[in-house]
Amino acid sequence: MVTAKAWVLKKHFEGFPKTSDFDLKMIELPNLKDGELLLESVFLSVDPYMRPYSQRDMKEGDIMIGTQVARIVESKNPAFTVGAFVVARSGWRTHFISDGKDLQHFPSNWPESLPKSLALGTVGMPGLTAYFGLLEVCKVKPGETVLVNAAAGAVGSVVGQLAKIGGCKVVGCAGSDDKVAYLKKIGFDEAFNYKTVTSLDEALRKASPDGYDCFFDNVGGEFASIAINQMKKYGRIAVCGAISQYNVSVPQKGPYMQVPMIFQELQMKGFIVTRWNNRWEEGLKALLKWVVEGKVKCHEHVTEGFENMPTAFIGMLKGENIGKAIVKV
Repeated sequence: MVTAKAWVLKKHFEGFPKTSDFDLKMIELPNLKDGELLLESVFLSVDPYMRPYSQRDMKEGDIMIGTQVARIVESKNPAFTVGAFVVARSGWRTHFISDGKDLQHFPSNWPESLPKSLALGTVGMPGLTAYFGLLEVCKVKPGETVLVNAAAGAVGSVVGQLAKIGGCKVVGCAGSDDKVAYLKKIGFDEAFNYKTVTSLDEALRKASPDGYDCFFDNVGGEFASIAINQMKKYGRIAVCGAISQYNVSVPQKGPYMQVPMIFQELQMKGFIVTRWNNRWEEGLKALLKWVVEGKVKCHEHVTEGFENMPTAFIGMLKGENIGKAIVKV
């Protein structure tokens, strides 16, 4: 008999999440039936989407949603061997039982030297979000100028690097000088700290006086309302996230985007990466190749200990991470 630890949503978040909104539970797992396997989480992901999705999809008392890299401990399913690693979507828990249908195998050509935690970041859902958002929503072309905010995060940092591979000029903004230095290190043409500039409008104009062809928006709010006025004619905006609004308890007014959208004939499209579920293998293959070749650099912000899941989640929402925030069990 295995006892699993699991973090549950004790109380729906009001404003910014607090550690008291979570509760750690012990769950006795039953013995395996034929076709089942027992897994233990090795790395767990904390992501911005968990904040709005918990509000929409979860009840108080539910196990927190999320993805992990897990090791197979016991198997009564011939398709899965003990000791193998998989990616699962089983939430914040140390151990769980699966019939295998919801598990994703690692690519057979995954190098031994490459951390398996990258399957939660650059070579996982965040990387795919950048890949499909840039190629299918923004439809970037060589020579164009791409703007990305929250640029030092798990998605934004990949967006910038993929745009550079595609022959674009890339401008990124982030919330600390360390993050700006990181963006320049990984090849962004221009980067600035939005918290320290005297005028966001001027900073965007200075970084690209001719404006922007594509805007990959992870933030929304005030930033988006200013950036939209600097889009070029027929510009494209991919709305990936709205982290500036996830923890707001009082609804914000505006921004009102219709006038610049009309005059510049812009396209703005929201998207969720699962739209391209049938093409994940294609995306993962491309991302893994670029990582192995050194064309896409990865950075992880690792928190040790399953007991620190809530702290890691809250820290990620506060922007304490550079690159992908993960928890190592």
